[in-house]
Amino acid sequence: MMIPLRYNLRSLAVRKTTTFATAFGIALVVFVLASALMLSAGVRKTMRTSGHPDVAIVMRKGSDNELSSTVESASINVIAAAPGAKASTPDLPSSSPELVIVAAIEKLGASGVTNVQLRGVPEHGMRFRPEMRIIAGRAPAPGQDEVMIGARLRGRFRGLDLGQSFEIRKNRQARVVGVFEAGGTSHDSEVWMDLDLLRTSFSRQGYVSSVRVRLSSPAAFDAFRAAIEGEKRFGFMALREAEFYEKQSEGTSIFISAIGSIVSVFFAIGAMIGAMITMYGAVANRQREIGTLRAIGFSRRAILLSFLLESTSLALIGGAVGVAGAMAMGFVKISMMNFQSWSEMVFTFDPTPQVILTAFTFAASMGLLGGFLPAIRAARTSPVEAMRGG
Repeated sequence: MMIPLRYNLRSLAVRKTTTFATAFGIALVVFVLASALMLSAGVRKTMRTSGHPDVAIVMRKGSDNELSSTVESASINVIAAAPGAKASTPDLPSSSPELVIVAAIEKLGASGVTNVQLRGVPEHGMRFRPEMRIIAGRAPAPGQDEVMIGARLRGRFRGLDLGQSFEIRKNRQARVVGVFEAGGTSHDSEVWMDLDLLRTSFSRQGYVSSVRVRLSSPAAFDAFRAAIEGEKRFGFMALREAEFYEKQSEGTSIFISAIGSIVSVFFAIGAMIGAMITMYGAVANRQREIGTLRAIGFSRRAILLSFLLESTSLALIGGAVGVAGAMAMGFVKISMMNFQSWSEMVFTFDPTPQVILTAFTFAASMGLLGGFLPAIRAARTSPVEAMRGG
């Protein structure tokens, strides 16, 4: 025979102060853990959605990012014409050679400078990515010192807003003439400009960082890669664009998850001690009740499960508050360094079902572990001694 749940809920309601203090501690732990996991998921989502299944990216073999890759301009047409590549149309070009550089720009609201990624694209660069659209201003004119910025950069860095100017390189200013959105991808944290402008600014004439190629179908990638990597004289490698961006997110995502988990574990120890103290106090103050429950026929097992259920319910209440707080972080955007590209990027918190389930599981585990010893003590209470002590 089980003790009704309302008995435990009534007990929590009677001990308002200790219940609130313990639930608040657990809520704080869950908030930290869930926020870290949501940010990690946001990093993966931002990078993963940046890639398309029917697009391949070609870089120098051995490069782990576009910054460290160089592709000679003379090879661009060969890459674009490789087996498996889709034929170009006026509305949808088949390839896009691009140059990536980082520039040190002052971050508003913080001291010092940080790296922002600059991407030089050909005139048809936006048409290669149909998901991109200009939301303010216009596209930069070829041959002019003009740029457009991703929406997530706007107002976060000095000079990166519509109508403002910033220094691409010493004594080389560029004016922001447009703001674009790219569907929440990593491109929303980039500065785009004419390919030749970026080349001349950094003396990179004759080179690009990578070449993106639209495939005739996702299944054509193997044939395309075999053709590209089979040309040993070039020394190129081909990756699916989605796979490339997935790898770009790994370092940052793992770092965030690890830091959040470590902090949560230390906080959780304190929260479990608080839950244990609360439940020990409950057992000490309810000796007569426990003795009465034993006297009317409830077994030790029922007492044990009842107190475990009480501590778990307390933890889940705190967990719900912590998850609710973390969910509110979904409206927050945070800028941080991407370890692969070594440039500042803006990410959002992504409250996935897996993150929420993990947070509640963690909260329930704290309740079970914190309430286990007090529950054993309650179960071992002798009904005779409890009634005599009352």
